[in-house]
Amino acid sequence: MVGYATISKKPIYVFAHDFTVRGGSLGELQGKKIASMMDLAAKTKVPIVGLNESAGARIQEGVTALDGYGQIFYRNVKYSGVIPQISIILGPNAGGAVYSPALTDFIIMVKDISQMYITGPKVIEAITKETVSAEDLGGTYMHAVVNGNCHFLATNEQEAFQITAKLLTFINTTTMSNELTARDYCNSLHELVPSESGKTYDVIPIIETIVDDGSFLEVHKYFAKNIVVGFASLLGKTIGIVSNQPKHMAGGIDSNASDKAARFIRFCDCFNIPIITLEDVTGFYPGIRYEKEGIIRHGAKLVYAFAEATVPKITVILRKAYGGAFVAMNSKALGADLLYAWPSAEIAVMGPEGASSVFKTDKKDNETRTNLPNNSTSPYYAAAKGMVDDIIDPRETRIKLIQSFIMLEQKNETAPIRKHGNIPL
Repeated sequence: MVGYATISKKPIYVFAHDFTVRGGSLGELQGKKIASMMDLAAKTKVPIVGLNESAGARIQEGVTALDGYGQIFYRNVKYSGVIPQISIILGPNAGGAVYSPALTDFIIMVKDISQMYITGPKVIEAITKETVSAEDLGGTYMHAVVNGNCHFLATNEQEAFQITAKLLTFINTTTMSNELTARDYCNSLHELVPSESGKTYDVIPIIETIVDDGSFLEVHKYFAKNIVVGFASLLGKTIGIVSNQPKHMAGGIDSNASDKAARFIRFCDCFNIPIITLEDVTGFYPGIRYEKEGIIRHGAKLVYAFAEATVPKITVILRKAYGGAFVAMNSKALGADLLYAWPSAEIAVMGPEGASSVFKTDKKDNETRTNLPNNSTSPYYAAAKGMVDDIIDPRETRIKLIQSFIMLEQKNETAPIRKHGNIPL
């Protein structure tokens, strides 16, 4: 089934697999029907929402059914970054029915009823002799927490539709008002971040204080919790938020966090959504495990995404900014339009513990030789070197961000002419 509708007076194109008809399996004609609708959506620049509950390609039709999925996959890719594509998973899905959602921008799943797997439990048992339940194989915990395929997790179908509606309101950006009020001065913001660099805290209240009241919509909430991404509004205009989360893994960046943030940044850049980066990062996670996982390749995705993005980009250093992670989290060197720091911020090549292991005590005179400039971790030192634009009062963070985005509203930066870059996948 395909059709046209509106959500909050905004148009969308929608298709649905009917599980009551041959298990929602897709045949040649269904594939062509959905593909035709996707072409129309692209011509009119209207988002697509897919309701997915399908057993995959219709076995009885053979290769023509596979070609039907190929037609859809091709358009998922062709229209990526052209129109937003959202997949809602409303039951079990297998084969091509999961590859198409994986190519879309956002996947929404419903607890206890949504499942996604390449092949179902019975096929796996027949081929590999492994026994597993459908829920353990492709349920919401697997996709929302373990592998990150799921961006939003709803408790029921109604909530899934509500999430879709809210998400679409952010994608349809509005113009920012330029009228500041007393609410924009955040008196207690500085109290939310402990002055001691080793103390943990939750960055979500900081985000919610800075953005418009009740506007923050977190994406990928249950996956790679050490980094937070999501949409919000600032004086009515949609913005993307990327923030370290000191509450988990001290806000350090691992492979999953890099992938999560990089994909979100690239979505924002596709649809001209400005980005705020809130930084409190200990660095990229060291260790044998992370090197084996490919932290270099995954971390490079984060660097690539920020450097590639041409939308207005502003960074605020809340507390720590150590090592290569300082550069990766939207530094001036990567093209940040403005970079602010709170007075208590620390910017350094590495944290105190790492530095002490590098600079050994000289046994001859029993003095530690660091050869570092005085106050080299101070944000004022970085500001003097041009790597920080301004040291701001934490209470004025929202005001500074509003003023900065108003100033950057007409930003027009173009990338070099090329077919496309080669992100380290």
